[in-house]
Amino acid sequence: MLSKPNVLFIFSDQQRWDTVSCYGEPLGKHFQLTPHLDQLAAEGTRFENAMTCQPVCGPARACIQTGKYPTSIGCEVNDRMLPLDEKGIASWFHEYGYETAYVGKWHLASHRSFRPGPDSVDHKITAIPEPYRGGYRDFWIASDVLEYTSHGYGGYLYDGDNKKREFTGYRADAVTDFALEYLRKPKDKPFFLFLSYIEPHHQNDRNCFEGPEGSKERFRDFPVPGDLEGTQGDWREQLPDYLGCCKSLDDNVGRLMEELKRQGIYEDTIIFYTSDHGSHFCTRNSEYKRSCHDDSIHVPFLARGGIFNGGRVITELTSLIDIAPTLLYAAGIPKPEEMRGVPMQRLIEHPGEPIHPEVFIQISESCIGRALRTPEWTYCVEAPISSREETCLPNAPVYVEKYLYHLPSDPYQRHNLCGDPAYREVCDSLRETLLSYIAKEEGLHPEIRES
Repeated sequence: MLSKPNVLFIFSDQQRWDTVSCYGEPLGKHFQLTPHLDQLAAEGTRFENAMTCQPVCGPARACIQTGKYPTSIGCEVNDRMLPLDEKGIASWFHEYGYETAYVGKWHLASHRSFRPGPDSVDHKITAIPEPYRGGYRDFWIASDVLEYTSHGYGGYLYDGDNKKREFTGYRADAVTDFALEYLRKPKDKPFFLFLSYIEPHHQNDRNCFEGPEGSKERFRDFPVPGDLEGTQGDWREQLPDYLGCCKSLDDNVGRLMEELKRQGIYEDTIIFYTSDHGSHFCTRNSEYKRSCHDDSIHVPFLARGGIFNGGRVITELTSLIDIAPTLLYAAGIPKPEEMRGVPMQRLIEHPGEPIHPEVFIQISESCIGRALRTPEWTYCVEAPISSREETCLPNAPVYVEKYLYHLPSDPYQRHNLCGDPAYREVCDSLRETLLSYIAKEEGLHPEIRES
């Protein structure tokens, strides 16, 4: 038995919470889509109401690596580099005697690369130099923007020596192969492995999801989730491949569990599984995420090992901002003062005591938005903007109320109550709470106007 546990963090991209069958929702349950993740949940802890605090790929990753809100470190949109002077979770693990390893999609090493200038950095399809790797020192096989260097089948990443590592099979399998390569290396220290898949994210250059071969036939007769029923969007044609991606992820989690057991270190390893955001299939706006709705922000979160063992279900709200301190706490590392979240272990140590009365959410690229997700309400405001460029600004001086949903009576957020005089008092209360979050986390005092 190690004096310190290993920590394995498994991260998917754009995965809806209801695709993990242990949550009991039709989409995952109908196909019993995720038996290995279900096993982790049965042995460990399932967080029922885990939310992202930024439903965009790069900003979400910046938040996890630093424990800070993206606006505070200049990573509020994609194509923003993690600041080189930011001390991230890998450096903390290293200082406390851990090997640190990273495999998969990074998305934090390019900066304003689409409009080259004096501060432009572009590693979207090239090897990522060591200073841009967020402090991961001992093993590295990654691509900055993995959807640019690969497709569902075939592509490449780069290793720690900046050498291209090509693969021809299915991408999630190949990324797992690289992770297994690390797990099988001799070690004299506990390890922290961050494994970042791109599945089930859509393939940008082909405008589709790319599941394993046969996904279209295998998953064509899917139950329609309540948030998608009767809507437009592209879910009718895309969901079978999307579900195929999710099934592949579960298969590969099974491979990782098998290897840990083979080595006799399964019980010495704390395993986490979550995603950066969900997917609404172009039903809330013109793309797949970047909205305040649960189909964008509600993600799976499972943990197994140590204090998380016991088959628990936690219903209190948690936020992606909590992941960094949670990972450190799992390794016995005190929470750095600058990290904004709370270790999720507190929900087990102090049952029934919420760590967040509500989750604060920053939204970018589709709009400049701010939102609150409480157990009862979703409340969202957006800045009035006149150009696409303005959506890439970090914040705004004025916001306008945009959405209000009452979740107990409208769990799929189909009936927007914003502007209804009967809910003016509710909006006023939520507005004051949201303004207090903006002041605390952004140091700003904007105006929020009625819709």
